[in-house]
Amino acid sequence: MSALTLQTPTLLDEEIFLAAMQGSQKLHHPWVHPPLTSEEFSIYFARYQQSNAQSFWLRNHKQQILGVFNLNEIVRGAFQSAYLGFYSVSNYAGQGFMSQGIKLLLNKVFLALKLHRIEANIQPTNLPSIFLVKKNGFRKEGFSPHYLNINGEWRDHERFAMTYEDWLKLNREQT
Repeated sequence: MSALTLQTPTLLDEEIFLAAMQGSQKLHHPWVHPPLTSEEFSIYFARYQQSNAQSFWLRNHKQQILGVFNLNEIVRGAFQSAYLGFYSVSNYAGQGFMSQGIKLLLNKVFLALKLHRIEANIQPTNLPSIFLVKKNGFRKEGFSPHYLNINGEWRDHERFAMTYEDWLKLNREQT
């Protein structure tokens, strides 16, 4: 597999990002609603310029966007935690790229950002996303009924998390 990188969003890539998201609507529905218009992209971009949020695009050597990882509600102080949202681009779904990407993201979360915990909340019917986090060492912590409003509907979610200690142990086991 080719080398993948995580890059922060740029305004210069709005067109390529929107094309990738528009082409992935069937894959994303009903789980996420990424930006599909220039106006939505502007709001998304501004959101991830804030100190409590970061977005990363998973890209290949051709600079194609394969997926997106968003860190939301980054809390510092005693908590050192963030919530993770992610979605693949349909042309690249199911090929292992997001698994490679989440490994890159976890390195960034625990080493560069120095967070202690990351949590992913996933709708119970979103089996590919549940598989992805479990495969990469997240543990299930519980169930949250009517947790997030997505596409105008309050949806149940399963909570998965990983701490720095979990990540260290996982990396030791893989080496």
